[in-house]
Amino acid sequence: MTSPIAKRKPKAKAAARPKAKRKAAAGPKATAKTGLYAELVTQLRSLLKDEYDFIANAANFSSLLYHSLPDVNWVGFYFLHEQELVLGPFQGKPACVRIPLGKGVCGVAAAQCETIIVPNVHEFPGHIACDPSSNSEIVVPMFDGERLLGVLDLDSTSTGRFDDQDAEGLNELVTILAAHEEGLDD
Repeated sequence: MTSPIAKRKPKAKAAARPKAKRKAAAGPKATAKTGLYAELVTQLRSLLKDEYDFIANAANFSSLLYHSLPDVNWVGFYFLHEQELVLGPFQGKPACVRIPLGKGVCGVAAAQCETIIVPNVHEFPGHIACDPSSNSEIVVPMFDGERLLGVLDLDSTSTGRFDDQDAEGLNELVTILAAHEEGLDD
């Protein structure tokens, strides 16, 4: 992929825009979500084993998340080309094909090189509505070393669907995919 080099910021932290208060995860729901992401790590590693075609792996990864995570209506990738994000493998309704850096949730996450959790997309300044039924979103940047490759985007019809546990789990999964692509997971 050809792209300008976007440097990774130090240890990206999930952020909401506009800022939203989030309570610390605790109890059975948190434990169940932690277990789900641990299982997804195992399943992703199995899908990646002996396959090094990045597009094929991104397609299977999108499908794995779409069919495993509850209450999501869109899961997919946007890859950085020049100064815009271009649609990659996804699951869900047809989507916006090109998103300029700094525009919409995906473009802002890519420009800031940070994970962004948006509890209500209708309150996000400049939100790009590819699917009007989406109400919340999380976007996780993906890096090849220090270079931004693109973003993983998940939408839900529920307001407030995504939290810090999702950010942590999805960041781990995206890191595994990128490391596999770089050949660092052997």
